Amino acid sequence: MFKFLLSKLADKKEDVSFWEHVDALRSFLIKSILAIFLFSVITFFLKDFIFNVIILYPKSSDFITYRVFCKLGNMLNTDSLCMGDIDFSLINLSLGGQFRWHIIISLISGLIVAIPFILWQLWHFVRPALKSEEIRYSKRAIFYIIFLFSFGLFFGYYLILPLTIQFLGNYVLSDQITNQISINSYISNVCIIPLSIGIIFELPALVYFLSKTEIVSSEFLRKKRKYSIIVVLIVAAIITPSTDAFTMMVVALPLYALYEISIFIACRVEKKKNKI
Repeated sequence: MFKFLLSKLADKKEDVSFWEHVDALRSFLIKSILAIFLFSVITFFLKDFIFNVIILYPKSSDFITYRVFCKLGNMLNTDSLCMGDIDFSLINLSLGGQFRWHIIISLISGLIVAIPFILWQLWHFVRPALKSEEIRYSKRAIFYIIFLFSFGLFFGYYLILPLTIQFLGNYVLSDQITNQISINSYISNVCIIPLSIGIIFELPALVYFLSKTEIVSSEFLRKKRKYSIIVVLIVAAIITPSTDAFTMMVVALPLYALYEISIFIACRVEKKKNKI
């Protein structure tokens, strides 16, 4: 990819040599790595905020999602939405476990915080290789990609993750078994679930590019609509291990809405092509 961009840059700017573009690439990589390192160091010293307010907060009965569901249950005169306390404790099983996760989470947090700066640097690097029309469309595409991923990330963190923790954390086979969850298991789920939902929410952006290249059409998506409903329900069942139909539908409806939005996007792309 970088080799392709460097060749395009060299073709577009004849007064600039290939090796000068290599230097620009090296500068971009160094600045990005330094930004990640700097923000990782900063987040390392924000341990209490990152762990107590972000990572460990979903296991607290005071988490905003549980309070909203409980208020909704009171409005609907049902106690089933008031989920109650989460009956499990976190344990560390290795000597350097807590310090290792402190380092890992600091690096992940540093990367997330540095993403805007990295994208800004990347934009300045690739911009000379783009035409004016490509620059306009790429700006819009980047905005939608970031928006969809961020929305999916928040959806996963504030809805899917707490419902998963509530169900699996309180699930017992017998009164003789006590749930003691390792921090490896807990933190892995906290990181993976929101990230997975964020990636799934990129479906409209993916369909846009597939429609542009004529790999997928709106007619094809409409014909597969009945199959998409089955796939959405299966994905919702996997993401939310709870057997509660309400919880499953909370996840399934937005996922199916994404499929319908993808059909609309494919139609828009086809109409623009027909006008041309």
